[in-house]
Amino acid sequence: SAFEKKNAAFLGEGIVFNKFTGSRGKSGSNDANAEYIAEIRRALDQEGVIYQTAELGRVDLGGGGTIAYILALYGMNVIDSGVAVLNMHAPWEATSKADIYEALRGYIAFLKYVRNV
Repeated sequence: SAFEKKNAAFLGEGIVFNKFTGSRGKSGSNDANAEYIAEIRRALDQEGVIYQTAELGRVDLGGGGTIAYILALYGMNVIDSGVAVLNMHAPWEATSKADIYEALRGYIAFLKYVRNV
C-alpha cells in the first residue's frame, strides 16, 4: 500500500507541509533544508497559525509529484504546502474550511516574515 497512516495529513489540523517530495530515491525530488523550515515555523508561530507535516506516501511507489523540484533546480528554497484533501483528483474531493482559512493565514505570515534564507 502507498498509504502510511502515521505520516498522513488530517482534515481540520491546519495547513500541511511536505518537506520531501520525489520518488526512487532522489530522482526528481526536492528536500527543504532545516534552516528554511525553521524560518517558516517561526513565522507561523508568530501569527498563531495551525500547521502539520505529512508525506505523500511511500517514496518508492511513485505518484504524488509536485513541481517544487523544478524550482529547486534553480537554487530556490522550496517546500510544498497546502490543505489536506480527501480523494484528490477524484470526482468528489473533501477539504476542511478551517484548513483553507489556516492556509490563507499561513501564506500571509510567510509573506510578512520569511526573508532570504
